[in-house]
Amino acid sequence: MILVGDNPFHGISHLSDDRVRARGSSLGDAEFAAQLVLTSIDNGANGFMFSVSETTLSILQLVSRKAGDSQITFHAIVPYAYEYVRLATRVGTIGLAKKVAGRILTSGGLAGIRYGLEGVVGMNLEALMKTYLTYEISRVKSSLDKRYSLTSVLLHEVITDTIIALDLDDLAKSYISFISKLKIKPGFETRNFQYLVRKFKEWDIDFSAIELVSSFNNVGFQMNPSKTECEKALEEIPQCEVIAMSILAAGYVKLPEAMEYIKDLPNLKGVVVGVSKEHHAKETFDFIKNHFAPG
Repeated sequence: MILVGDNPFHGISHLSDDRVRARGSSLGDAEFAAQLVLTSIDNGANGFMFSVSETTLSILQLVSRKAGDSQITFHAIVPYAYEYVRLATRVGTIGLAKKVAGRILTSGGLAGIRYGLEGVVGMNLEALMKTYLTYEISRVKSSLDKRYSLTSVLLHEVITDTIIALDLDDLAKSYISFISKLKIKPGFETRNFQYLVRKFKEWDIDFSAIELVSSFNNVGFQMNPSKTECEKALEEIPQCEVIAMSILAAGYVKLPEAMEYIKDLPNLKGVVVGVSKEHHAKETFDFIKNHFAPG
C-alpha cells in the first residue's frame, strides 16, 4: 500500500514553519492539490490518506471524479484536530461543542442524531463517539464519487493516545465494532506505537481487524519511546495492517536513505508520504513503487 498524505495541503510541516512558507500558497487550491494526488497515483501510489476537513473534502471530490479507472483506496483520519483547536481558540470549548452539535443536527444524519441524543441524555461517551463518526463518514461519502468507497477510518493520534493513556478499552472496542459493521476498516493513528501494541494485547484486540499508522524512519523521529522499541513491537504483530508515516522525518531524511530503512522492516504493509510539487510527486512515488514490497 503506497499512499499520498495530505499534510502539505493543510500547510503542515513537523520540522519548521519555514518549510511550510517555502511550499507556497498553491497547495491550498483544491484543483492543484487534486492534480498532485492524481499525478502520484499515476506514478505508483494507490491510495489517499487525509484528515477530514473542508479542504480535503474538496480535494477528495475532484480526485474521485477525475481518477478514471484507477483503483484508489481512501483512508480518512478523524477528527481534524487542528481545525477544532483553531475554532476553540476563537469561540471557547462550549462554543466549539455548540458549533459541532449544530453541524451534526443540520447534516441530516438521522442515525447520528439518535446516537447524539442517547449520548447527551445518558452522558454516554460511546454514543457521542458514534454520533460524531456518523457525521464525519457521511461528509466523506457525500464527497466521494459513487464508484469508490471509504476504505478505512482512523482515529487521530490525539484521540488514540488519550484512549490508551486512560485505559479506555471499552471505547476502543466499541469504535472498532461500530466502524467494522459499516464495512469500513477501523484504524488508529499513534505517536506511541510500542505502548499501543502492548495495551491492545492486554485488551485482547484482534490486530488483523484494524489498521495502524505510526512513525517509522531511520533516525527515530517521532518514534516513542524509542526506535528500537517500535521496531520490536512491529515484529510482534505480523497480522496487522501497519502503515508507516514520517518516513522522511519531515524532510530531514532523503528518500533513498528512507526506503533503505523501510524496505527491511518486517510486517510493514504500507507507507504514506505527502508531496508539494508535481516533479516531487512523480519522483517520490515512482521510487517508492520500485523499492517497496509490503511485508
